[in-house]
Amino acid sequence: MRTDEVKALAMAQRFATLLRAERFAEIVELFTLPLRGAVSAEALRLAWTAETAGRGGEAAIGEPSRADGDTSPLRVRIPVKCADGGFTVVTSVGDDGLLHGLRFDAEGGGRRPPPYAEPERFTEQDVVVGNGPLAVPGTLSMPVGTGPWPAVVLLGGGGAFDRDESFGPNKPLKDLAWGLASQQVAVLRFDKITFTQPGSLPSGFTMADEYLPYALDAVRLLRERQEVDPGRVHLVGHSMGGKVAPRAAAADPSIAGLVLLAADAQPMHEAAVRVARHLAAHAPGPNTDEAVAALTRQAALVAGPELAPGTPSELLPFGLSAAYWLDLRAYDPVATAAGLTCPMLILQGGRDYQVTVADDLTRWQRALADRPEVAIRVHPDANHFFFSGREPSTPAEYTRPDHVDAAVVDEIASWLAQR
Repeated sequence: MRTDEVKALAMAQRFATLLRAERFAEIVELFTLPLRGAVSAEALRLAWTAETAGRGGEAAIGEPSRADGDTSPLRVRIPVKCADGGFTVVTSVGDDGLLHGLRFDAEGGGRRPPPYAEPERFTEQDVVVGNGPLAVPGTLSMPVGTGPWPAVVLLGGGGAFDRDESFGPNKPLKDLAWGLASQQVAVLRFDKITFTQPGSLPSGFTMADEYLPYALDAVRLLRERQEVDPGRVHLVGHSMGGKVAPRAAAADPSIAGLVLLAADAQPMHEAAVRVARHLAAHAPGPNTDEAVAALTRQAALVAGPELAPGTPSELLPFGLSAAYWLDLRAYDPVATAAGLTCPMLILQGGRDYQVTVADDLTRWQRALADRPEVAIRVHPDANHFFFSGREPSTPAEYTRPDHVDAAVVDEIASWLAQR
């Protein structure tokens, strides 16, 4: 075993030890800055209490183990047994020695489906998206009947997300897939390559590499299905998936339309600093100020003329490569969308602090609001995942079980039916 793998497993063991002791503040110190911003010590405590109490309490935490085939980040699974069942804590250890991502996987499909899902109205089957060694697995949800149905490809947000965009106990893309399939829309969703093969990514890997081959191949797979109307295949992108959707439509002008959900338009390095400062004010940790200062320096390097293909990734936000940031910096999602002629539905949550009305939606509105084929709506009570609530959105909200609001699913389905 290589030295880096030994160190990664040692970090995983430390994480498991702290989890057994319920020392949540110390666990959060092991997170990367983005994860620390999304999951505070108190949010982690609440999520852990909810998961264990819902299964009879008295959690017995097993030894961490690596998932087969992973290199870096090393994905780690920690089994948890309770009196009335169990679940698995899933995270990964990166080259920086920190924990990347965190979710709780229930045993036996214990998560309840959203109330608007009607599983008897659709079937699901496994598919493969992409070509060659970097192909990824996916799921096709197909309405019962002969069709031809409208169809969508779901594009998840930035980060190492699975096909459901699992985050803690929540699966927003699965909610969308089941909700839309219940309303006679074919839906294809897939694991991101950053989730399935994080250690196999080529040098110079970019956002275009992360999304475009898979989005375009998924569109092709849907068009080949006899139950799908080949002229009504759309992209539905959430967060970074919404940001990249216009780029995919520009590459394939036959894509019928776009649904952009909390699509970020502000340059990502600027947004990262804004969100970090917001979280520092609303969910501070022991080293928050230092982390924000470091991120600010990294973002300045991304924005400046010194950024070059050889710039080390450890000097850049989130450990992403210089190639990734150069590609992002050169891409203007709003200008790209303005150059398209296809219809678009742009939805934004009013309580979203990651992608906001003021910093992001206004950019889409300035460029597209006068276009008759573009509809722009704000759901005032929705957060970044389009979960409904009344209080200001916080990281703790993401750790509570919830579902994409039914009004959002209905609006997308209605818009697709009108095309």
